[in-house]
Order: sequence, then C-alpha cells, then structure tokens
Amino acid sequence: MDIRNFCIIAHVDHGKSTLADRLLEVTGTVQKREMKEQLLDTMDIERERGITIKLQPARMTHKGVQLNLIDTPGHTDFRYEVSRSLAACEGAILLVDASQGIQAQTLATLYSALEHNLEIVPVLNKIDLPAADVDKVTQEVVKLIGCSEEEIFCISAKDGTGVGEVLDALVDKISAPKLDDSGGTRALIFDAISDPYRGVVAYVRVIGGELKRGVKSVFLGTGKEITVGEVGCFSPSYSATKTLSAGEIGYVVTGLKDVADARVGDTIASSPDLEPLPGYKVVEPMVFAGLYPNDADDFDLLREALEKLSLNDAALNIEPEQNAALGNGFRCGFLGLLHMDIIQERLEREYDCDVIITAPSVNYEVVLQAKNPSSVVRSSLLKEEDKNVAVISNPADFPDRTNIKEIREPWVKLEIVGSDSDVGGVMKLVQERRGVYLSHEYLDADRVVMHFEVPLQGIVLDFFDRLKSLTSGYGSMSYDLIGFRAGDLVKLDILLLGDPIDALSTIVHKAEANSAGCAVCKKLKEVIPRQQFQIPIQAAIGGKVVARETLSALRKDVTAKLYGGDRTRKDKLLKKQKKGKDRLKAMGKVLLPQEAFLSVLKR
Repeated sequence: MDIRNFCIIAHVDHGKSTLADRLLEVTGTVQKREMKEQLLDTMDIERERGITIKLQPARMTHKGVQLNLIDTPGHTDFRYEVSRSLAACEGAILLVDASQGIQAQTLATLYSALEHNLEIVPVLNKIDLPAADVDKVTQEVVKLIGCSEEEIFCISAKDGTGVGEVLDALVDKISAPKLDDSGGTRALIFDAISDPYRGVVAYVRVIGGELKRGVKSVFLGTGKEITVGEVGCFSPSYSATKTLSAGEIGYVVTGLKDVADARVGDTIASSPDLEPLPGYKVVEPMVFAGLYPNDADDFDLLREALEKLSLNDAALNIEPEQNAALGNGFRCGFLGLLHMDIIQERLEREYDCDVIITAPSVNYEVVLQAKNPSSVVRSSLLKEEDKNVAVISNPADFPDRTNIKEIREPWVKLEIVGSDSDVGGVMKLVQERRGVYLSHEYLDADRVVMHFEVPLQGIVLDFFDRLKSLTSGYGSMSYDLIGFRAGDLVKLDILLLGDPIDALSTIVHKAEANSAGCAVCKKLKEVIPRQQFQIPIQAAIGGKVVARETLSALRKDVTAKLYGGDRTRKDKLLKKQKKGKDRLKAMGKVLLPQEAFLSVLKR
C-alpha cells in the first residue's frame, strides 16, 4: 500500500484539531456516531483552552493510500517534540486562519519544516467567518512560501468545505517514504507515554526494516534493551497489527517502567551497531519555579501528584526543596510558561492539590574561581564536562561573590508578529528587557515580523501579557534558545535588621538592581507587621546597600500616666522604654508571615 506521512502546522486556535476531525470523518476512519469535537484532544484542558498539548497520531485511508497524520502542538514550548514529528513526516499542511493571518508560532514551525525538506500544502481555514479576508491572507502565504495562488486551498474545517480537495492534494503532492538501505531495523521515537497497564508505549516512525512482537531491540540513545511486547497503529485508538513496516507510523509497547528511558528523538534499532537517526537530544527545562502545598499537611499529596504527572512527561524536572517561609516543596523545571501553567492547572483539577507557585526563574551558568569548586557549591550543580562551571536556577544556591568569576545567562532569538502601528511600542518593550533589535520584514502592507535577541529572564514573567496589551491582543511571539552569554549579573539580597533572607534573593542585571530592590523593599514595608522597634528593610549586592525602606516602630505613650512634676520624670520613662526596645531588637529576628513572602515571590 502507498503511504503518505504528514502533520499540520498551525498557530494556537487556527483550527488544527477541527481539521483533523474532518479528515477522520471524510475518510470514514471514525463513524459519525462516535465523532465529537476535537476528537484527538484527549485532555479537558485542551478542549477548554482550544489548544493541543499532547500530540496524537491517526491512520486514515483515502483512495487506497494510507495517510498517517500526526496532530502536533502549536505552541513554542513544545518545539522539540514538533521537530521530531516533522522528522517523521514527508509533508505538512500549512494551516492559516483567514481572519487572523500568519502568526509567529506558525512561522517558527514552518521554518523547521522547510529545514526537514517537507512538501508544504498551504490551506486557509475559517473562510466562512465574517471577518475572513481571504485575498489579503492569500498574498501573505504566497509571499512567505513562494507558491502560486492556485495552489492554496480555501476551506472551512468546521462545516467540511474543501476538505476532500485537501485529501487529494496530500496524496498527489506528498512523496511516499524513502526506504532505508542500512540493512537493519531503525525507528524514530517522536513521542512516548506511560500506560498504567502496559508500561511505556513509544510512538514511532519506522525508517527501515520492520518491528514485530517478541523481537529484541535496543534504544541507541539510552542503551536500554527491550523485547517488543506489541506493535500497532492508531485508528485513532490503539489497534494491534502483526508488524510495522518501513514508512509506517505506529506504536510499540516497550515494557519499560520509566518514560525517561524512551526519550523523544531516540532510535529503536535491531542492533546497537546501527547508526542512530540524526537530531536526538535530551530536552532541558528552560523555566524553573517552586511548587509548594498551600497546607503543609498536603505535601505527600503534591509529591504523589507530581510523580504521576512526570510518568507521562519526561520534560518535567522535579527536585525536593525547602523554603524558610513556605516549608517543604519542589523545585520544578518546565519547557516554558505554558508548560508551567498546564502543570499547575492539572495539579489543581486532576489531583485536587491547592498549590503556591513562585515567580519563575531560569538556569544560570556560574564560572567559579575556587580551587575546589565542590567546597563552594553542591557537587550535583557542577557541569560534568567542566567542573569549574555550576548550573544554578535557585538564587539561594549562589556562592559568595568572591568565588564567582562570571555569570552567564540564557539568551533567546525572539520573533514577534504584529501590525505596523505596534512596531515602536514593541521595540520599547523589548529594549526595557535588555533585548537587541536584529531586523524586521513585512508580510504585507500592515503586518510585520520583528526579530530580536533577548535574555530569557526578561520574557518569562509578564512579557507575553504586556505584548498582548500593547498590540490589542493581535501580537504573537515565538522564541528559540541560542545559548548562554556572560552578563553583568548580581545576586540581590534582601536584609532585615542586617540579616539576609535567603528565600527572597534574586538574580538581576546590575543596572536593574536599584529599581528591583526598591520595589521589593516597598512591598515588604506594606506587608510586614510593625514591631516595638524600628526595622530597616534593605536590598544589597554583597556589602553594598542599593535600596532601603524603614518600618517605623509601634509607639506607645509611656508618659500618659504622668500628671505633673518636672521634665526629668518623663525622660526617665522614655529612656527606660528605649532600653527595652534595644533589648527586644538584640534578642531576635523578625519573623516574616507567609503573606509577606508570597507578595514578593508569587507570580
């Protein structure tokens, strides 16, 4: 049988899952009585938000040709998974909303598809909407990929208009898979999930040879050896078959217990001597945040919930952490802000965990100048290839300034798509985050793509919200990590009565230290309860104080009971009160309430 493997490239909410529904319906893969909206989106969050989080393959047949669809996420956080899905295909549908035009995440995935030499089938969706501007968006697509207007299909995925022509184009335009002549069996893993009854199930594209039950195979990336338990295809539910042949997409029941052993991008091969398929890398988390239970008694519930989530998400990184105010919790690594939001929402909805999440931070590379680096930082933080460099995401783990040679922070290449009138505001916003302008080009007379380089820390907190406000909701962004660069970064400590509070330390650029310190000090002054003595709240870099607020003492009028006599009687009582306040001040530290920590730490 002829085979065509394809995926759908689209920005969030451009109708990708709806088009997948129509393709399944038109080809008769799923009966009408079994159909429901967003059939391939299996999570409630996906349905409610209208986004795809977990990719889902499906096999269809049209005019005697086997069509394998991989329904991939559209968000930039999942770009590595998407890149491996693209590597498993020979073609892609470029799906553009006729009312919104091309968006940033569509561009990012399209460039990746062109790098993989995929055949692009351009499709305009939602032509039935009153706001659809087919002619304008057609010109955008023509300019972007250099096709003719006749090659662009205009459809409505909702009511099925034009979907049959798209299916014909997939058969005619996309080439059949090229067969691998290396002599053995090799298959690319583009996703993996943990099934409670079967263990780890790997989603694969067979490049050469064939996979079948009972055959011994090896993962070339991790070195794990398995005996294949079952193979099959997606229709779109699991459907067991005797074999998976070269060019086909399907699943393999591996029998492994941990999804981290079947990493996305790895190669399943019949022999360890075979060459692994290109493009494999271990996905590193980019954004880090602390997760704590709202009630300390729920710590075990949170731990259990995170362990269950990590079974199906190898990108979720979890480490136990202890915080002076929030108690026991976990330091979690995420692929990006959307990934973090999804994990938080799933914890609250699926596992009934009431969690506190701290402000997100990023990984920093700290070059040490100590002769024995493990005496300065924990040995687990040191890089294996260079023991003089520590990778640290928590400011509390940073060593003393005297032991630091330089600090490097991650930078990203940022693409923003917006209207011509937004260019000045966007440039100002990126400049505030220490970004560097690279270039811009126009998609049409009114829509422009801007390219920047910016520190990742500058865009992880509220950048996307600010961008949406600035562009009246029409702006979109996509970013890609370009590496670490040395910067004039410092650890900003918060001192109360001269003592540093580790949990409130942050890493900031030296130029921003004063404004960041002022903001934190003012916030703490509002939320710390007043004491019988004066409390200085300071922000300091090493021994240099860069910002200060003073919380005045509670004043009790100890002279109120006096009704006469000379001045010395008043002075005596005031001196006695002053000594008492000094004694109180010397006795102990200020105990910060949890609300004070949350006001500074919480997003």
